[in-house]
Amino acid sequence: MKKIGLLLCLALGFSTTSIAQGDPEAGKAKSAVCAACHGPDGNSAIEMNPKLAGQHEGYLYKQLTEFKLASQTGGQEGRNNAVMNGMAAPLSDQDMKDLAAYYSSQEATPGSTPEDVVAAGEALYRGGDLDRGITACIACHGPTGNGMGLAGFPDISGQHAAYTKTQLEMFRSGQRNNDLNGMMRDIAKRLTDEDIEILSQYVSGLH
Repeated sequence: MKKIGLLLCLALGFSTTSIAQGDPEAGKAKSAVCAACHGPDGNSAIEMNPKLAGQHEGYLYKQLTEFKLASQTGGQEGRNNAVMNGMAAPLSDQDMKDLAAYYSSQEATPGSTPEDVVAAGEALYRGGDLDRGITACIACHGPTGNGMGLAGFPDISGQHAAYTKTQLEMFRSGQRNNDLNGMMRDIAKRLTDEDIEILSQYVSGLH
């Protein structure tokens, strides 16, 4: 089952994801305005704002382009976020590539997982739940949560639990809909509130 899931992820991802080409040094200079929310090196100290450090370059570029698209379409297309739409609106394509290159070149700070959720989190992350049709997270995000850059699947290891929880809830409700082929929405709609809480805390300490 896990092998089938991995092959599906690769088949869906490789044909739709392009690799951004940016200048990390130029991105660093352009990142000053981003630091208030994401930290100077992409390690946000605010639980609700994602860590960007070490994230795959292509994934970061894709998110920025989709925030900008949402700003241009009134949220009808792309990834709609009231704050990020405005931040991405004035960015050129090269700006977005440079920012993606800079943050991907930084090292993410590790997170932690509460001991009482390790067993349940590991079981769901690594094994999924066949009875409920939940694909194992490991199939696309890998054993340590590092994802697959070429396939477009993000690094979720060490991410703030509060941010991960919010994104899973948004995928479940359909409020966030920029996932490849609706894969995350399909999985998230099968997750309970408890599942989301456990997974969010588990991946926070996954390395």
